Amino acid sequence: MDKKRSVNLYLDDKRDCPSGFVIARTVDEAIRYLENYDVHILSLDHDLGEDAEGELLKTGYDLVKYICANGLRANKIYIHTSNPVGREDMYKTLLSAQKRGFIDSDIQIRYYSITIDKYSNE
Repeated sequence: MDKKRSVNLYLDDKRDCPSGFVIARTVDEAIRYLENYDVHILSLDHDLGEDAEGELLKTGYDLVKYICANGLRANKIYIHTSNPVGREDMYKTLLSAQKRGFIDSDIQIRYYSITIDKYSNE
C-alpha cells in the first residue's frame, strides 16, 4: 500500500497561505486534498466568496458536512474564520459527528486558529 504524502491544508479565499501549509481556495480543491493526501492540520475559513454571477460559493461549513458524510479526516482541525456563526456551526457539527462515530474520535478539533491572518491584497 502506498503511503500518501502528508500536508497541512489551509482553506481560505482571501488570506495568504501560512508557511508550512498548502492552500485550497475552494471547497472542491480542499476535497481533492483530503481525498488524496494525509492531512495533518486542516485550518478552515467559513465564507469563501462569490462566483462571477454573484452567487455564494460553497462554504467551510459545506466542507465540514462533506467530511462528516464521507468519513474523511485530518489529524487536527482548527477554525480560523472571522464569522462567529460559521465558526460555531462548523465546531458543533464536527464535535457531534465525532460523538456519533461519523468521523474518527482521535481527531483534535479546535475552536480557534493556529495561524495569524495575513492579507497581501489589502
